[in-house]
Amino acid sequence: METEAPKRKNDAIWNVLSIALVAAMLIVGIIFIAVFLNPGSAMNPFPPDEFREVVVIPTIKPTYPATWTPTAPPPTATVEPTVATPTQEVPVVSATPEEIITVIPTVTPIPGGHGYTFAVQTDPSPISSIYYRPEWGCDWLGLAGNTVDLQNSPVTGIRVQVGGFLSGNKVDLLSLTGTALQYGRAGYEFTLAEKPAISNGKLWIQLLDQSDLPLSDKIYFDTFDTCDKNLIIINFKQVR
Repeated sequence: METEAPKRKNDAIWNVLSIALVAAMLIVGIIFIAVFLNPGSAMNPFPPDEFREVVVIPTIKPTYPATWTPTAPPPTATVEPTVATPTQEVPVVSATPEEIITVIPTVTPIPGGHGYTFAVQTDPSPISSIYYRPEWGCDWLGLAGNTVDLQNSPVTGIRVQVGGFLSGNKVDLLSLTGTALQYGRAGYEFTLAEKPAISNGKLWIQLLDQSDLPLSDKIYFDTFDTCDKNLIIINFKQVR
């Protein structure tokens, strides 16, 4: 059986430890509250990074004298090109001894009569198909051509329709520009018959948009029954 003195000694030790624990909890609580209210205090072992002040660099605008006015560059001399037909020689214009300007001939398109976007660039030209279809020889009658815009760039995807009558048979054909590259990047081609046949103004060709609205007038053309004229070339150009 324990004596009274050792028991009192053990109680005193536990009392001291309890008081120390309560004091430690109070100190920790005070530190927590202080850090919570002021995260940048010295008691915080992990203070947050300080935000640095953003330095705004002012934009420097150029200043000009009160009487300053902009000056335009000196005008350069221009040479008016000379329009030539395909059968004429290409003229050469001498601008300076160091520079020679070659004027490329252009063909003036035949204007459409009803304000259409495209018109024929040249009159229908009958040629031999040997230049484009040598493998078919004279056993073919065709129609082909090319389509360009105001800058002479190819215009692909335009609907091309051919209609009329040939040798008593009705002709109703449809194609797109850009499907016959041998005539240009916006070339087209039609097979009219398996041999040359003659017709006078009974066939026509017309450009259409995707809604089948006309982009050009109906261009009537003739066909021939000779091998040297079994391919009709009709080129279109944008005029507006």
